[in-house]
Amino acid sequence: MMSKQFKTRHQLYLSADVAEKLEALAAKPGASKSAILADAVQAWLTRRGTKELDDRFALRLDRVSAQLARIERDQQILLESLALFIRYYLTINAPLPEPDQAARAVGRDRFQAFIDQVGRHIARGGRAFGQEERDGGQPPSHMPAAGATPPEGHSRPGERP
Repeated sequence: MMSKQFKTRHQLYLSADVAEKLEALAAKPGASKSAILADAVQAWLTRRGTKELDDRFALRLDRVSAQLARIERDQQILLESLALFIRYYLTINAPLPEPDQAARAVGRDRFQAFIDQVGRHIARGGRAFGQEERDGGQPPSHMPAAGATPPEGHSRPGERP
């Protein structure tokens, strides 16, 4: 047994031209004025609700899209910088001879200092870009400068002790 859907009766006024168009649509088989008007009102309410959502969230979505575009741009810059640095580093540095343990120890120490510095930057929310201008072009005191003399008993990569 089907339950009957209760409907509310409404009285409305239409202009003559709209009333004529409604009569023509309702004259088709299987169509009724009530069904046509109910569909039209439902469509109008749906469009209006969609517009309100668009109005409410459009500015936020635009901001998020702009932020994502900046993140993507920054990531591309970072990847390109890393690739160029690696290519440059591999081009100017000679490979270490296998038995050169002192040079490898210096490399491990420098790499650990680098990892520690990255961890500190991330922990405090710092950024490395532009750091040299603020520091007067000097590397942080806990990092060996490029070309600095290695600690006693160590040599630079590619050099003999």
